[in-house]
Amino acid sequence: MKIGDNVRFLNDVGGGRISRIDGKMVYVEDHDGFERPVLAGELVVVASEKKHERPLDIKSKLVEPERTAPQAAPKPEPVFETPDGDVLNVMLAYEPREVKHLNTTTFFPVLVNDSNYYLYYTYMTRGDDSEWVTRSHGLLEPNFQLTLDEFGHEDLNLMTHVAVQIAAFKQGRHFKLKNPLLVEQRLNVTKFYKLHCFHTNDYFDTPVLALDIVRNDRPTRELVIDSSEIEVAMKQRKQERKPQRAESKAQQQRRDEIIVQDLHIAELLDDLRGLTNNDILNYQLDKFNEVMRVHRNHLGQRIVFIHGKGEGVLRRALLEELKHHYPACEVQDASFKEYGFGATQVTIHATK
Repeated sequence: MKIGDNVRFLNDVGGGRISRIDGKMVYVEDHDGFERPVLAGELVVVASEKKHERPLDIKSKLVEPERTAPQAAPKPEPVFETPDGDVLNVMLAYEPREVKHLNTTTFFPVLVNDSNYYLYYTYMTRGDDSEWVTRSHGLLEPNFQLTLDEFGHEDLNLMTHVAVQIAAFKQGRHFKLKNPLLVEQRLNVTKFYKLHCFHTNDYFDTPVLALDIVRNDRPTRELVIDSSEIEVAMKQRKQERKPQRAESKAQQQRRDEIIVQDLHIAELLDDLRGLTNNDILNYQLDKFNEVMRVHRNHLGQRIVFIHGKGEGVLRRALLEELKHHYPACEVQDASFKEYGFGATQVTIHATK
């Protein structure tokens, strides 16, 4: 791709001529003389300047169709297929613009299609307390990788969850049918600050933070209904209708044991470089919710969260989480003698 080439947009209608190139950003001049900045991965070369003096004038064809001779649809370019390409392998990688400056750089999410299939894709993200947002969607060609977006550290709180939806097919040839899939993964955004989390791989010569979406036709984490949770809920409902049986000795002993979780960030992470106070608080709340989810069905279980005294920011945040997400649980200050003045005890009760 060079200056003077005629290109078309992959995810939009129209195209134009490349007027200048700045890194991964390409400036496309349309037939009216206006420049449009577009990522290189969202363009496909139609022809060089030597073959066509100007881009295709779509407007003139729409205004005066009777003056234009009917033209046969262009034949699709032949697709190069690899021997192992009939098995889907899809990766989502985050490539830093400047890997040596992770605290200030921006990142490019890149979708890799290592297969002989075309992929209709949708790339979505959300934060812990927000709804899904579509970041990119379109068609990804076989054995090709596409840059989807660009974002900075200020966007990370809206990207704690990522999802990729895919429908695979071939064009102009026979193929084996692949089931559409939707894969959701939780993204640990603290990794964007850690150089050791970025690595080269078979698809990238520069370090990236990589997530496998599909490996050998198997989605890494398909979005399905958790039947075990439904079963637990049904059993609890039945127990509410029946007289409560006395707990076994082993069950009672487990209830009497107190679980202790230290939420001091130094106990949770080895490297804090590049983390803001907001990043640290979100990580501590994630750990709190993780512990609560694991023990939410252990009625009577007592859990002590050590948060320290400090300015009380983390304690207030924990109380807010308990109020909104675990309103039935009993909350009190933990024993001063055993845990000091910076600990809160939670007793698990049935969800209201």
